[in-house]
Amino acid sequence: MSNQAPLRHPEKARNPENPVLRKPDWIRVKAPTSKEYGETKRLMREKGLNTVCEEAACPNIGECWSVGHATVMILGDICTRACAFCNVATGKPGAVNGQEPDNLATSVAEMGMKHLVITSVDRDDLDDGGAGQFVQCIRRIRETSPGTTIEVLTPDFRGKDGALEAVIDARPDVFNHNLETVPRLYPAIRPGARYEGSLELLAGAKKLAPDIFTKSGIMVGLGETMDEVLAVMDDLRAANVDFLTIGQYLSPTRRHAPVARFVTPDEFAELKRAGEEKGFLLVASSPLTRSSYHADKDFEALSQARKTR
Repeated sequence: MSNQAPLRHPEKARNPENPVLRKPDWIRVKAPTSKEYGETKRLMREKGLNTVCEEAACPNIGECWSVGHATVMILGDICTRACAFCNVATGKPGAVNGQEPDNLATSVAEMGMKHLVITSVDRDDLDDGGAGQFVQCIRRIRETSPGTTIEVLTPDFRGKDGALEAVIDARPDVFNHNLETVPRLYPAIRPGARYEGSLELLAGAKKLAPDIFTKSGIMVGLGETMDEVLAVMDDLRAANVDFLTIGQYLSPTRRHAPVARFVTPDEFAELKRAGEEKGFLLVASSPLTRSSYHADKDFEALSQARKTR
């Protein structure tokens, strides 16, 4: 890890505190207390693994960890970008941990995980954007837990040559990359990324391996319109993306982008119907939906949906 103190969106420190909207009843979750939650946390710390569940302050951590499901975040816990929605620290990352693939594979085997999600911080400082670490993690897990299905939630690798090809060649079961929001909001919400670049990454993954499921996710409640969300769906279908997740944006702190509004469960149901009508194999749309929420069950549903098409 770097000795430099991570920054948490310093540009927002100059702004007035964002107003905090009161959460509606449908967004409230219980604090994690189960024995299984504690055991998952112990194992993550023992193996020196980071999880996006913790770093991104996911509201579903109690439910997921109680059943031994966690989304592991490789390549450290300091990101080279500063997206306005994300709670992960920004700064200068440390060196890549060469033991991480082995530690991850050991943890997966000990937990007997049937489905694993591997994500990472953005590592624009690396020549391959971190793709090589994804590859090593996939390969080690295949060796030690051949029955475990693997989903990768990757950064965009900033278009670095060979990065996408390397990850796809390692044969994950699901390739996921989130668009996060509508293109109009990218300058404010995801300034370090390009909407078109993310679409090209997803389309490229499907072109390289048509049999690997592709997946993307967006947040709502940031100020987007329904028409903009529907247009994003069309763009994703044009890129042959199989699975779409839609969830409510929750501001991690007052220094992050504020919640513009809380989208109702009925509106999420409408978005789910719209996505299904547009041809996605699967659409998960609810206030608490997150990219990796129920990922194991969703993989089974994806596989079944493909068989019936």
